[in-house]
Amino acid sequence: MVFRTGKAVLLAAAIGIGAAGCSQTTGPNEVGGTMLGAVAGGLLGSTIGGGAGKTAAIIGGTMLGGFLGNTVGRNMDENARAQAYDAQYYAVQSGQRSEWQSPSGNRGYVEPGPIYRDPQGTCRRYTHTIYVDGRQQQGSGTACRQPDGSWQIVS
Repeated sequence: MVFRTGKAVLLAAAIGIGAAGCSQTTGPNEVGGTMLGAVAGGLLGSTIGGGAGKTAAIIGGTMLGGFLGNTVGRNMDENARAQAYDAQYYAVQSGQRSEWQSPSGNRGYVEPGPIYRDPQGTCRRYTHTIYVDGRQQQGSGTACRQPDGSWQIVS
């Protein structure tokens, strides 16, 4: 199981790097967004199906994630990214919805789920909804509490 997940991560990373390299973008936000989106999409795709269907899901998830990540990276300014990150951390830590809005007009909110225990420790899923240029984009992830009490995004 770990080996298959590792293969999925490598496949997603390879496609993400290729997608970032082939894009017509010039800024680090687009390249970083493309790569992070592609890896996240590939990982999500790896949880779907089996056999050839799983491979197709990984590739499809990687491509879609890369496209969405590129769009977000291109359109969100540094201030918006910092506010989004702070809201995400607060929501995960407090268990309460957290909203943010940047001077550029980008905005969003984070909805934390309940705390649960798994082999990684105490964790919480969350959903982050972002509005960039009036268009809604949504992602989700998982954060787990570290031994020092801080929370770390793990997916």
